Amino acid sequence: MATYINPYTDFGFKKLFGEEGNKDLLIDFLNQLLPPHHQIADLNFRNPENLADLPTERKAIFDISCKAVSGERFIVEMQKAKIKYFKDRSLFYATFPIREQAQKGDWDFRLQSVYFIAILDFVYDEETDKQKFLREVALKDQDGELFFDKLHFKFLQMPLFTLQEHELQTKFDKWCYFLKNLSSFDHIPTILNEPIFQKAFETSKLANLTPEQRSVYDENLIHYWGLKSAIETAVEEAVLKATEGNKIEIAKSLLQTPLSSAEIAKHTGLTIEQIEQLRKNFANL
Repeated sequence: MATYINPYTDFGFKKLFGEEGNKDLLIDFLNQLLPPHHQIADLNFRNPENLADLPTERKAIFDISCKAVSGERFIVEMQKAKIKYFKDRSLFYATFPIREQAQKGDWDFRLQSVYFIAILDFVYDEETDKQKFLREVALKDQDGELFFDKLHFKFLQMPLFTLQEHELQTKFDKWCYFLKNLSSFDHIPTILNEPIFQKAFETSKLANLTPEQRSVYDENLIHYWGLKSAIETAVEEAVLKATEGNKIEIAKSLLQTPLSSAEIAKHTGLTIEQIEQLRKNFANL
């Protein structure tokens, strides 16, 4: 029996970071990702559903949408599985907190900063040698110099976080270690035994959920397991087909899953170089 919630579930993530009584947890986590001049003193949660300006436009539903008292806007997303056009979707979502700043009448177009932060339970970096646990993206010019300091994307590819307890050095390391391993803990590790994490662990205790909350969480957890199982089944079926000699075709199908190039190479018998060449071919289509 687990002791703590799985933060990769919709319920678990919002229970931990999306409740008014726990916004100090979200503030502390976000401040580890933000530069000194954008540190958050306080924030307010916003409606996670953003309607489009026109009936024909698509709306956006965020996991967590909030605004710092100093004006910065934040979208915080937990993504359980790889989806097509993930980068496009991230950029589209970031347009909503930008457009909502438009003012009627005289307005000089001055914007407050917008941060899109995604915690990913998969690896989206395609080429193994270029994979990064934390990928930070901002608008830069052709010389790599920052062009605009008010739109930032931060992607945390959690499968690439491999630090063990004795290797944690920063508060950010601790938060990532907490999120990566929370559902497998049965007690608070010594290195996380400090007030902010004590509260996070207490918030995450399954024993503290009401019967109604536990029912919603269990349903979320079943969905999460089902998603993972579907991916694993697709891999197993692909491996069986690979024995029939169509390794290239199987590799192509596995490129649509969260598997890394190394994992696909292992399952198909192809080299990592062959897999990454296939990725490049797909990207050019």
